[in-house]
Amino acid sequence: MDRLDAMAIFLAVVDQGSLAAAARALGRSPATVTRAIATLEARLGERLLHRNARTLRLTAGGERQVAIYRSVLAELEEAERNPDAGRLEGTIGITAPELFGRLKVMPVLERFLAGHPAVRARLLLLNRVVNLVDEGVDVAVRLAPLPESGIVAVRLGEVRKLTCAAPSYLDRCGAPEQPAALSRHICIGAEEGGGRELWRFTDRSASRARTVPVALEPRIVLNSAGTAVDTALRGSGICRVLSYQVVDHLAAGRLVALLPGFEPDPTPVHLVFHPVPRRNAVLRAFIDHATPLLRAELAAISSRMAAVAARP
Repeated sequence: MDRLDAMAIFLAVVDQGSLAAAARALGRSPATVTRAIATLEARLGERLLHRNARTLRLTAGGERQVAIYRSVLAELEEAERNPDAGRLEGTIGITAPELFGRLKVMPVLERFLAGHPAVRARLLLLNRVVNLVDEGVDVAVRLAPLPESGIVAVRLGEVRKLTCAAPSYLDRCGAPEQPAALSRHICIGAEEGGGRELWRFTDRSASRARTVPVALEPRIVLNSAGTAVDTALRGSGICRVLSYQVVDHLAAGRLVALLPGFEPDPTPVHLVFHPVPRRNAVLRAFIDHATPLLRAELAAISSRMAAVAARP
């Protein structure tokens, strides 16, 4: 049996909920449907379905293969519909945190669009986790640990969470030597924190690292990371930011990183997307384009941060 035909039959079984219903929908015999599933399972060396007289459900391997088979068949359908494979057409929806999207993602997207004039893009710059399905987004840049989910993630690198202030502020107020001392300083908070915020640090001085939470009531609360950095640059307080947001200011001495011995673990950066994209060809092309460029950007930031830390 043709492998692609077997894939299509397997997906029909999943969609219809039973072998018999899939056979009726496809106009194929029940034996043909059963043989298609057996062919795929033999090729993979694992079961795809748990089935008995009343129920049918996917195994863990079956769930993985559903995503793969849908993607393969969608690409084939796209190629047949658009034989000019070198010319991409369609729209891609992307989301990223506001400042990272403006500084890092937008230049990458502009280069992609310049190479594919028939592609349109929609970029949502939001400082919150976006539900890809609900908001019609194909791919997201996530600066956060990823929970278990059905999405695919491509790791790009990592950023560091830093506590920073301008030299003018430190001259006036001094530098905190322990995280708890921040309660005596002017701190710049984030809007989602509400009245009080919990800034978490990591103490690695003992044999086992431990989290050090510090409850603060920021004097200044902002909903923009860029504005928080600007406020810190003017010497108005201490901000909590990510390394990509301030690496230039740290290198130039306009900001100083505080409490380096208590810095939390780095924050991973991923591109995330569903395994069965609606616009498979455009999304795959964008992932292939953006991944090396964003990885290089993040690697360069890490190198610059290491150079700043090594300065006397």
